[in-house]
Amino acid sequence: MNVKVDFNNVSGKIKPMHCVNNGPVPGRPTQPRSNFDTYKAARIPYARNHDASEWIDFGGEHVVDIYSIFPDFDADPYDPASYDFICTDDYTKVIVDAGTEVFYRLGARIEHERKKYRTIMPKDFLKWAVICEHVILHYNEGWADGFHYNIKYWEVWNEADLDDDDSEHKRNWSGTAKDFYEFYEVAATYLKERFPHLMIGGPSIANRVGKWYDDFLDHMTKDGKRVPIDFLSWHWYGADVAKMINRAHTVKEKLIKAGYTEAESILNEWNYVCGWREKYVDSIRVIISMKGAAFTTACMLAAQNDETIDMLMYYEASPCTFNGMWNFYTMEPIKGYWSLYSFADLYDLGTAVKTESDDKDVYAVGAKDENGNKAVLVCYYTDEQDREEKTVTVDLEGYGSGETDLYRVDDDHDYTVCETHGGNRVTFKMKPNTFVMLKSK
Repeated sequence: MNVKVDFNNVSGKIKPMHCVNNGPVPGRPTQPRSNFDTYKAARIPYARNHDASEWIDFGGEHVVDIYSIFPDFDADPYDPASYDFICTDDYTKVIVDAGTEVFYRLGARIEHERKKYRTIMPKDFLKWAVICEHVILHYNEGWADGFHYNIKYWEVWNEADLDDDDSEHKRNWSGTAKDFYEFYEVAATYLKERFPHLMIGGPSIANRVGKWYDDFLDHMTKDGKRVPIDFLSWHWYGADVAKMINRAHTVKEKLIKAGYTEAESILNEWNYVCGWREKYVDSIRVIISMKGAAFTTACMLAAQNDETIDMLMYYEASPCTFNGMWNFYTMEPIKGYWSLYSFADLYDLGTAVKTESDDKDVYAVGAKDENGNKAVLVCYYTDEQDREEKTVTVDLEGYGSGETDLYRVDDDHDYTVCETHGGNRVTFKMKPNTFVMLKSK
């Protein structure tokens, strides 16, 4: 099979496809288990802080969520004494120190427990927005002994659509869909008026890009109004990369139809899942395997080549079953780490060039910078069993006459130079669910 890369044909910028949910584990003085150094080395552009409160080393129940920062909803939202920023300050600083920007989810983590505490619908929508206003002031404008982090993205809530209105076990939003639409309108309108220079968006759709999403957009544009949606965030879990791209097209097409032509489409939760019930454990096995790493790489490459996705945020970088980048116990990198690390090399180059593959299972993106450095990331991903090794030929038009190092990531190699090629045509073999990087020397 063939990949054609035309370095004379610029196709745009390399987009931030290697973002994640949550920051590095900082470690403790008496238990120095940390992934801070390798996290920083991966050059992750953004970290969404959703579900940070599920991990004790981030601050546990005292971090990020509005319920934690403003524990008494009846308190005065204009009084700094009503807020508890300490643990969130520490957690945010670790992310920033790693060279990553925070993508702040305003709201609460998911609650699988029988009793709900954080996901209960606020009894005063405007007051909730005022509280969020002061969270923004604290982290961006120094209010209440705060900071000037210039956090750009502020997301209103998470997965209010996850459960039906009549469900007895609502994990993210206790009210109805209509309640949420009204809540989002109040919060987003108020925050955008206060901070017109920031990106205010949401609603972090779990899976309802049908009627729930349609009704959400209808509410935001009813009677000629235009509730702020600077970005539309949504989630997808699966095993078929093409289905992810199809979902992205649906999301974007409906945004445009509703008049939000400039709104970014951000897929800020995604990972490999071949089934949520009987195949859930099988999914976890894949996530932490070489196949999971290939899936991650394929998704990033496919999203880069697709015009409808502006940002990807892998779920999850915190120590949990969805983390395919670091060993849960030792915090040492595993195969999926090299997916983000290798894409960061493309992102550092900055400029995407026209790249085509004639095989649906082989994904590729080429990039270059103004100094003449060039690279091509090629991934062979398949969810089918017993697939054979492929011979891949990469034609490098406009590449020059220099040599090319070939880095492999497979069961035996961790982004290791295995071959060096000369000329404008590079041919090599790839096993299923592996990826390689070609870099100019």
